Amino acid sequence: MPGPAADHPPPLKESDARPHPGIPAHPDRNAVGRHRVPARESRPRRSLALVEPLLDEYTGLPVQLADTLRALARTIQEHQAIPRTAHLNLLIAELRSAAWEQTDQHTLHYVLDELRALHDDAESEQGCSRCR
Repeated sequence: MPGPAADHPPPLKESDARPHPGIPAHPDRNAVGRHRVPARESRPRRSLALVEPLLDEYTGLPVQLADTLRALARTIQEHQAIPRTAHLNLLIAELRSAAWEQTDQHTLHYVLDELRALHDDAESEQGCSRCR
């Protein structure tokens, strides 16, 4: 019987990381997809800039996941080799329901807009840390 080390892959090193295209490998380097966030910007502003492309109203993760779930449901429904059963219909309905739930999450970009406005208001009232 192999030892416990054989059951688990070796831990990943930072150099092994392969980031998803469009997501910076090192957020501290201030790169956000095609956008550059100046290093002098505050942490909340940089954090918002990192999250913004992920929650984009039209191309963000919730919308992409919803589209993928709908495509999966359609593919399964149209596949001739899969027998039509009540259970299959229930699974397809679950996929479509999950897709609608994900689509509803597209409004998270409005939360980002409000957070940005609150941050801007707070900064304008207090001034930046260099001005104090």
